[in-house]
Formats: sequence, C-alpha cells, structure tokens
Amino acid sequence: MKLEYHFDFASPNCYYSHKVIPEIEERTGETFDYFPILLGGVFKVTNNRSPMEQFAGVRNKSEYNAIETERFVRKHGITDFRMNPHFPVNTLHLMRGAVFAKGQDYFERYVGAMFSCMWEQGLNLSDPEVITGALGDAGLPAQDIVTGSQDPEVKLALIENSNASVERGCFGAPTFFVNDEMFFGKDRLREVEEEILAAKG
Repeated sequence: MKLEYHFDFASPNCYYSHKVIPEIEERTGETFDYFPILLGGVFKVTNNRSPMEQFAGVRNKSEYNAIETERFVRKHGITDFRMNPHFPVNTLHLMRGAVFAKGQDYFERYVGAMFSCMWEQGLNLSDPEVITGALGDAGLPAQDIVTGSQDPEVKLALIENSNASVERGCFGAPTFFVNDEMFFGKDRLREVEEEILAAKG
C-alpha cells in the first residue's frame, strides 16, 4: 500500500494534518510518505486561490471555518498552534529544503522543526537568514540544507513534484493519496483512515 501526503509548510491545514497523521499511522500500522510540493505553483497551474482569498467576501464563511477549525483542534488535542503573524509566507526556500532533506536521514526532523517554526513559533520563514537560524536551533545541518536547496536538480525536483501532484488531481494542500485514491483537506482524514483500513482488508 502506498500512502502519500502532499504538503507545503505555507498551509495551516497542512500543519494540523501533520499533527494528526501519527494517530492514523499508529491505528493502521501504515506510514505516510511526505511529498513536498509548492502550493503557490499548484495554485498557479490550477487557477486556484487560498480559502482566505476565495471566501473573503462571503458573509459568515470565515466565521464558520473558524468554528470547524476549533472543533478539529479540540478533537485532536492540538494546543501549540498560533497563527503566524507573517502569513502568508513565501515557502519556496523551505520547500526546496524539504526536497533536499528528503534524501537525508533527518527529513522527519526537518519537517517537524519547520512546521513548529511556522505554526507554533510564528517565525518569518520567507527570510533565508531566519531559516538558517531556525535550522541551527533545531540541531539540523543548516549550511548543508541551505546549500543543497540551491542545487538546480533540487529546484527542478520541486517543480516536478508540484506538476506531478497536479497531474494526479491535486489543486491544493493538504492532499492525500491512498494508492490512487485522492482525498483533499484535513477534514477528510477520517475518510483517509477508512480507505486505508478497507485496502488492508
């Protein structure tokens, strides 16, 4: 069985999903493959926009979204989140770093640290100097990651990841695949788990 999580640190819903995925992995005995994409690139190709932009003029929509998010947070015991004061954050450097780190033995630490820096510590992770400092504070090889993220092959790989995700049906993040079955949004995690269990028989 192949489980994929297509993510970008830019999305708070990707953070929420990241916090819940370990629960699903524990219950199902299966592991998700984290697949870095650039949300801005996906939006451009699919002519999509962030929910904040899409529904800015819709009466009651943002208020209801806040209620749904509070329910999700309460259900899963997520207590450390705080809205990043620099949102929206350009995550190009971060996602290139994720592509590079994926080939290293510290990928999981990188992902956890950057989600924390973005959505718990509220750092301005569009600033390369802030990124370098955050990597060092997390005990990660900051200079290796910064240098690696500038490799032309890494840059190309992020573009290819994003395009491949779109070709499979992705239009935003978080997006999940259980084999070839696609699910979009943190609110579909229950269905993701049900699909995993059904596939296991």
